Amino acid sequence: MSEVTPEAPTGQQFTIAHGPFEATVVEVGGGLRSFTKDGMAVVAGYAEDEECRSGRGQQLMPWPNRIRDGRYEFAGQSQQLSITEVPRDNATHGLVRWALWELLEHEPESVAVRYRLHPQPGWPHQLDLRTTYVLDDTGLIVTPAARNVGTRPAPFGYGAHPYLSIGSLPIDDVELHVPAATWLATDDRMLPTRTHPVDGTRYDFRHGGRAGSEILDTAYTDVRRDDDGMWRCRVQSEAFGSVTLWADAAFPWLQVFTGAAHLHKGAPGVAVEPMSCPADAFNSGTSLVVLEPGEEWTGTWGIHPG
Repeated sequence: MSEVTPEAPTGQQFTIAHGPFEATVVEVGGGLRSFTKDGMAVVAGYAEDEECRSGRGQQLMPWPNRIRDGRYEFAGQSQQLSITEVPRDNATHGLVRWALWELLEHEPESVAVRYRLHPQPGWPHQLDLRTTYVLDDTGLIVTPAARNVGTRPAPFGYGAHPYLSIGSLPIDDVELHVPAATWLATDDRMLPTRTHPVDGTRYDFRHGGRAGSEILDTAYTDVRRDDDGMWRCRVQSEAFGSVTLWADAAFPWLQVFTGAAHLHKGAPGVAVEPMSCPADAFNSGTSLVVLEPGEEWTGTWGIHPG
């Protein structure tokens, strides 16, 4: 009887490298498993023989975050998605993070993966999804895209779930820089209630501040962009240095999540999630993208040390 070699829990592994940088993208979900500089973690990922937990590096399409009761109405039709966050009775983080993505192109410094999202219960649309990962002198550049290849308009939102590494530091000692003037309050189901200015609140990290002992799982908007049109969110400490996540105009929202570090779930890190829309956008319409047949959405975000 021949010996069976076990496959990695996240399927095929696609590794790219440039100078001091190396990154690995996985077949399951087409997500980012690891990103290092000189062998040191830039993102808090997971090992090849581990399952992806806490959403590390996953892609969230065709919506990020949560949809209340898994229900929404679009184009005059009511839809019911599967409930994937059972304790809170929500449909969460889209339909593709556990799907098998296809390798489209693999070069030494770049990799592109794709997935055809077909109609299914609660989702009567067809999208071609594609994500390209590139390493250059600055770090990692990620470009997702979604094209409507169906015959009807389709609602769409995108999010990504990388965790910026903080080494072995306690999360309380980490400094956050979040360039956003507004935060989004949520109820006990983590669904949006209303937005508030960050002024005078514990959610104001525009000029830097300690993450502190309370868990953040907070969406931000009204982001301040630099002269190049990008917003930049930084996680920093004296002992470990800093890691910055940036995003272009396709991402008017970001989410900051410190819970995994507080609860010691996997390698310590702070999730900084670029998002095209907030939670429950299929119902609220807030920043929701509507793709007409043949139309494509795309955006670019990235991560660099320092």
